[in-house]
Amino acid sequence: MSEAILQMRQITKSFSANKVLRGIDLEAYKGEVLALIGANGAGKSTMMNILCGIYQEDSGEILIDGKTVKFKNPTEAIEHGIAFVQQEMALMPTMSIVDNLFLNNFQVKRGLIDYKNSKKKCVEVLKKLGCHYSPDTLVGSLGAGDRQLVQISRALLSDPQIIIFDEATSSLTLPEKERLFKVIKQLREENVAIIYITHMMDEIFSICQRVMVLRGGITAGKELVSKVSHADLVKMMIGDKVEELTGHSHTVGKASEDAPVAMQVENVTRKGVVEGINFSIREGEVVGLWGLMGAGRTEVVRCITGLDPIDEGTISIADKNGKLKKLPPKKMIGNVAIITEDRRVDGLALEMSVKDNMTSANLKNLTGKVPGLLDKKKELEVCERYVKELETKVASLNQPISTLSGGNQQKVILGRWLQKDLKVFILDEPTRGLDIGAKADVMKVIHQLSEKGAAVLVIMSDIDELMSVSQRYLVMHNGKIVKELGGESTQTDLMAAALQ
Repeated sequence: MSEAILQMRQITKSFSANKVLRGIDLEAYKGEVLALIGANGAGKSTMMNILCGIYQEDSGEILIDGKTVKFKNPTEAIEHGIAFVQQEMALMPTMSIVDNLFLNNFQVKRGLIDYKNSKKKCVEVLKKLGCHYSPDTLVGSLGAGDRQLVQISRALLSDPQIIIFDEATSSLTLPEKERLFKVIKQLREENVAIIYITHMMDEIFSICQRVMVLRGGITAGKELVSKVSHADLVKMMIGDKVEELTGHSHTVGKASEDAPVAMQVENVTRKGVVEGINFSIREGEVVGLWGLMGAGRTEVVRCITGLDPIDEGTISIADKNGKLKKLPPKKMIGNVAIITEDRRVDGLALEMSVKDNMTSANLKNLTGKVPGLLDKKKELEVCERYVKELETKVASLNQPISTLSGGNQQKVILGRWLQKDLKVFILDEPTRGLDIGAKADVMKVIHQLSEKGAAVLVIMSDIDELMSVSQRYLVMHNGKIVKELGGESTQTDLMAAALQ
């Protein structure tokens, strides 16, 4: 094999005390598709962000064509022939194709934008990809597949030597995927080196020649695709670690088979996002919703809690007498406890106080003798109770919640819902960004909720953490629940189901 066009040697990267990359080596060759895979949090995105100049490595070396380079910003990476086609489409829907392609990089003539030449280049690059839209077409009018081609077109304008595709097919239909694969094959024939990040096993075996597996910030394996099996890759991703966590007990969060159903979801569908979601959770049960990035876990939560609209399906919640009643998604907030994936965006009013954030969902129960007038004493007592119970570190209940650590912010949100005495809790990444101590506190609360008879649906990207609190698992892939697994399941079982 010829010398690698790209070499990344002993790359390390830490964020505070969190070591994300621990001395990784990566090579990419002209005319080859390298699959870069790994479980959530393995370090794939951080590695590519370093290659693209978004982050800078703490130590290590990057070589392009045998020459050492160090990128201070994305522009320098582009100048060295590196292009990045991101999973989230970084396009302006209200602007035309040509405007999106040349944004911040228009062809200029005599100090003015040269639209004639820009449109000519736009047509040339679109035609190369088999796309025949007018350069003046609004991007917002295009389907997901054509928007993806616009992103690739923008990448090709810089005549790259190396292209990174990050979950490129996550929002594409089967015909759109096939068209993308033809484009990748064409790029290979033009001697472009391609790094292909994916969770789709079938894609690895269809279009990639080599595969590299990351696990916990280290290289777990490198091999020719022709020499590995599906099972081999799963083992590399999981490693030889003990399958069960020390102290993990399947009685934790285990509801009896005749326990009342607290929540039932039937055929919830949002076209192009999630399809035919069906499950139920009993009182006292903790159910883990598992899947790799892009599987649709958060999208399910947003659909069943009314944060995003649905096209069909029903959600039923048990009333105080245990009878299931159908509720429109928009009425779910207030009837179930919800902790969203991004607490700072969906869960907190950052400029408001700890006290105001903690009581915001329970104001009706905190009024005094005068209807509609808040009982300040009652409010203070409730806040002090849950700050103490959850061991939340605050200087004052009146301080802005933005001044608290992530773990303490999360405890305030938990306190908000605990005071409402609800039967159903939906927790999306409740431990994300927390230190070890704060994570342990949140896990403890989940166990306590189960012991008190609450039904809990929890998403955690860390498979160890998920297995430490869940008794049953729903595994997602490509917007669908593809398998239900019991508490005796192993990490390998969960990963294999997610990668089918």
